[in-house]
Amino acid sequence: MDRDTRSAMTNFSMHNEEQHTPAAGRPVYIMAIETSCDETSVAIVENGAVIRANVVSSQIETHQRYGGVVPEVASRKHVESITWMLQEAVEEAGIGLEELSAVAVTQGPGLVGSLLVGVVAGKALACALELPLIGVHHIAGHIYANQLEHQLEYPLIALVVSGGHTELVHMEGPGSFRIIGRTRDDAAGEAYDKVARAMGLPYPGGPHVDRLAQEAEHEIVMPRAWLEADSYDFSFSGLKSAVLNVINQSKMRGEALQTAQIAKGFQESVIHVLVEKASRAVREYGAKQLLLAGGVAANRGLRSRLAARCQQLGVPLLVPSLSLCTDNAAMIAAAAFLKWDKQEFADLDLKAEPLLKLEAW
Repeated sequence: MDRDTRSAMTNFSMHNEEQHTPAAGRPVYIMAIETSCDETSVAIVENGAVIRANVVSSQIETHQRYGGVVPEVASRKHVESITWMLQEAVEEAGIGLEELSAVAVTQGPGLVGSLLVGVVAGKALACALELPLIGVHHIAGHIYANQLEHQLEYPLIALVVSGGHTELVHMEGPGSFRIIGRTRDDAAGEAYDKVARAMGLPYPGGPHVDRLAQEAEHEIVMPRAWLEADSYDFSFSGLKSAVLNVINQSKMRGEALQTAQIAKGFQESVIHVLVEKASRAVREYGAKQLLLAGGVAANRGLRSRLAARCQQLGVPLLVPSLSLCTDNAAMIAAAAFLKWDKQEFADLDLKAEPLLKLEAW
């Protein structure tokens, strides 16, 4: 490390140790950057709750030809778009850079190359503007996307369902995360994409499976993996194998593939397990709310079944709008506001951590 870099880091650390509480009545504007996978997103959020800008550049069309996300391609796309995304967010928010209070960035988990683009951009911006830097856990962002539209009440249970994660999280208070259940193999979203690919559906497969499941009048019954009686963990690998077996048998017999019926059977199995385990956790931990978070939170079947079960339990179900379910920077800013309140800032040696643990964040 050269002398100029050491000097910059020292000055930044000294600046970060100062108090950054705004003057009375002045709003806190956090600019956030999200590049954990294949969406480049920049947002500016006021006081952790009001979205002033939330711009997203999706790479879906790029990765569709490969049937999934190619990490190296995703990284290059982030590099190409991050600068103009920053500019677009500032213009949409209608505020000047001098009005920003802090810069937040997704630190992990995610694809390491993609994360690095956002982390480097966030550190450069924070250093240039002499603003505090806040590293954010991606899953904390998904959970706190709900805070952008709802008032959270603790204790609560969060069901996180995405392409890379399926977890039940117990939260006693703000920023307190205790994972009580996680997937032991495939995440639910990952299983959706793999099943969709096997049925010849376009990437990303989740929305197509959901649509077919809604259209089907009956299902091909699929197995449920409950694991141990008291376990909150999930397993979808066996279900995926069962679907592949049905598809292969149909092909061997020369029968037309009952795509909609398979989709319905698969989705019914996934939803049944998610709803039962989430509702049991709500009862056991005395949760005041159940939060649904992650990309699969956009699934219509899951949303409707959870809503019906929560109505039976007398517990509110909080679900973000569809635009806030998938990866976006507004959710990162919402989670970052927790650390702003505690004045917990990062230094310029912040590293991208593809396996960052939620409970240690």
